[in-house]
Amino acid sequence: MSGVGRVDALLFDFDGVLIESEASGNRHLAAYLTDIGHRITPEQAMATFMGLSGRDFTGAVERFIGGPLPDDFRAARMEEDERCLAEGIEEVAGAVRFVRSLPVTLPRAVVSSSRVRWIRAHLAHLGLADAFGEHLYSGAEHVEHGKPAPDLYLYGAAQLGIPIERCAVIEDSPVGATGAVASGAYVIGLVAATHCGADHAERLRAIGVSAIARDFDEVARLLA
Repeated sequence: MSGVGRVDALLFDFDGVLIESEASGNRHLAAYLTDIGHRITPEQAMATFMGLSGRDFTGAVERFIGGPLPDDFRAARMEEDERCLAEGIEEVAGAVRFVRSLPVTLPRAVVSSSRVRWIRAHLAHLGLADAFGEHLYSGAEHVEHGKPAPDLYLYGAAQLGIPIERCAVIEDSPVGATGAVASGAYVIGLVAATHCGADHAERLRAIGVSAIARDFDEVARLLA
């Protein structure tokens, strides 16, 4: 893999890169917020909340509704998460085939805002339980500052033993891309998932990603 210089490892975001959870999660969030009197479309929810986790996510919701979270907010989100964990979420088109096409010796990790339990369960649903070994890293569990800070990418690269400058990061969200660019990695902005609108590539370009890929075939060409 020398088409982008010395790329010796891959760091994958998860939601919106390997699974279509950004679309499903923001549909649920938009329905919940609209039901309690704060009308928002799934597209607006994705623009506002995509890529956030933990306190950053809940803080953004509180700012949007202008007050504290409703008492049932966490329970509603947990119920939806448990449903998804049980049923699975479909892959982003071409994701499984791309991961399976990688050389066995190429170091790779997942670096996600989601928790490891979520990542591991959905990799199993996709038939990729063995694809990343133990290299599943969560911004909520492994670093003090999650995305958009660069810390998670730096942590993932360190765990693989590869300098971040020789890693390629595949990201879909502006929040994630911001941290990935700040880390010093080669950053591929992937706009293959169904939540990526017509202006999504331009939003990622404005952040400074190294390249845009509209599908995993294009990711492969960039790395070839």
